[in-house]
Amino acid sequence: MGTYVITGSASGIGGATRARLENAGHRVLGVDLRDAEIVADLADPEARRAAVDAAVEQSGGTVDGLVTAAGVGPPFDAARMASINYFGSEAFLTGLRPALAASGSAQVVAVSSNSTTTVPDLPSELVDAFLAGDESRSRDLAATHGDSLTYAASKTAIARYVRRNAPGADWAGSGVRLNAIAPGATLTPLLQSGLDSEEFGPLIRAFPVPTGGFATPEQLAFWIDMMLTGEGASFLCGTIFFVDGGTDAMVRPDAWPATFSLT
Repeated sequence: MGTYVITGSASGIGGATRARLENAGHRVLGVDLRDAEIVADLADPEARRAAVDAAVEQSGGTVDGLVTAAGVGPPFDAARMASINYFGSEAFLTGLRPALAASGSAQVVAVSSNSTTTVPDLPSELVDAFLAGDESRSRDLAATHGDSLTYAASKTAIARYVRRNAPGADWAGSGVRLNAIAPGATLTPLLQSGLDSEEFGPLIRAFPVPTGGFATPEQLAFWIDMMLTGEGASFLCGTIFFVDGGTDAMVRPDAWPATFSLT
């Protein structure tokens, strides 16, 4: 049995993943604002660093898997969202990498979103600021662009972090498989707050999902579990796995796989 760290472990997708792993006999170190082994506000850089240190200490320096499920969405303060969604994830991805490498065969699932490909006109300057590690500029740009675009930009940056880093020596070369899952609308407390909003509720309900309805956290947890512990998981590397009821395929059927030319 392994030791797994899950951010956002107290509810939603993180909570459902925790339950699934624990039911299988694994040890889970949860990180959340409450009801977790490590209580931390991931919007606070000092709290993030302390939380990563606590995870390393409590794991004994070896972590078999990581899920970065902590995140917020509209309606929410855009600057804080930028800090939680991207920098809260990046802190654990980067900070736990040595402990993951110590496992020898660790699996990591970063939680992205299908908003990466279904929200138009994403601000590239904000995505670039995230990936440059500039939290101050990211927060300023987030405040300018607002919560909806900040949410999609933060999840896009997470997906690109995964794609850029997964094949490298520090990750694949160290026995750590880094991938991301891109959920569609999932009935979590986060989604419910959006549904309850007069501004965002009608937009969420009108968003097309070919299979109909919303996903449950347990459905997403099933696929995260497969990416962490499944028999073929060791050959996943740099994958962005869409579990969204077909929305991405409907919105951009010919955009992926993208081809390229040597000329």
